[in-house]
Formats: sequence, C-alpha cells, structure tokens
Amino acid sequence: MVVTLTTERIYEALEDVLDPEVPALSVVDLGIVRDVTLAGDTVRIDITPTYSGCPAMHVIETDIVSAVRRLGVDRVEVRTVFAPAWSTDWISASGRAKLKAYGIAPPDRHTDGPLVPLGPTIRRVACPFCGSSNTELRSEFGPTACKSLYACAGCQQPFEYFKSL
Repeated sequence: MVVTLTTERIYEALEDVLDPEVPALSVVDLGIVRDVTLAGDTVRIDITPTYSGCPAMHVIETDIVSAVRRLGVDRVEVRTVFAPAWSTDWISASGRAKLKAYGIAPPDRHTDGPLVPLGPTIRRVACPFCGSSNTELRSEFGPTACKSLYACAGCQQPFEYFKSL
C-alpha cells in the first residue's frame, strides 16, 4: 500500500517529536512548527525557537528530520525562523491540557499590554494538581529559562509554571 505524502501526514509525524525539556509536549503542541512545505522531493519545515538561545533546538531539529525521514522522505530541510518571535499563545489547547496533566501550570494567555513583562511577574497561578489558586512564587527561575517554581498551600505540592511570553 502506497501512502500519499501530505502536509497533514507530516504534521501527524511531528506530533511524535517531543520537546526534550518538556516531554509532555510535541513540537506541534508547543507551536514551534510554523510551516510545512512540500516541494518536489523535498520537505521544508520552518520552526521558531521558544527563545533564540534555546539549547534544545539542535535536538529538536534532528528529531524532526528523523520523524519525516521515517515517512520515506530523503530530503528534509529544517529552517529556523525568528520572526515573528515565538509566544506562549502558540501553545495549543491540547498542549496546555498536557502541561497541566504533566504537573506544570500552563501559561496565561496574553491580552493587552507588553509581550514581555516589564515588572515583577508574581501572580496567583492555579495548582495543576488540585486547582487551588492559593499558591506562592518560590523562585522566578526554574529548571529551565521558561519556567518558574511555585508551591501550593492547598495540597502542599511544589510545581512549575510555564512562563507567559
């Protein structure tokens, strides 16, 4: 049986490429896959890093190429695109639910105001374990640059909050 290669099929394959820093999310859930283009025998995938110095991007690029090659494609080009800059608003609804199930509070959605917070980002974040908003920021700096550390007064669990950018 011959399977016709489509952009939808490529996106399906990319759902299996997990973010090495948050393996609950695929690169599609995370919103870093910006475009998939089929041109003859070449597949080009545009990605936008969560931030310009993200150390996981090399691993992600390698994993993307491997996933697409498993579909029988020999020529895979991954292009890094920096504009527009990635935003946590690009995380899918499914990705937000996966973050919560993984024990990481998903980021707030942006409304009006600056894209990058200009002052302290202390906020009440709902606990991903019990849902309580009786939480406290413990450290603005978590295990990765994109997360902060919080603690829940309700269930006593520490948890990470995926910073809103």
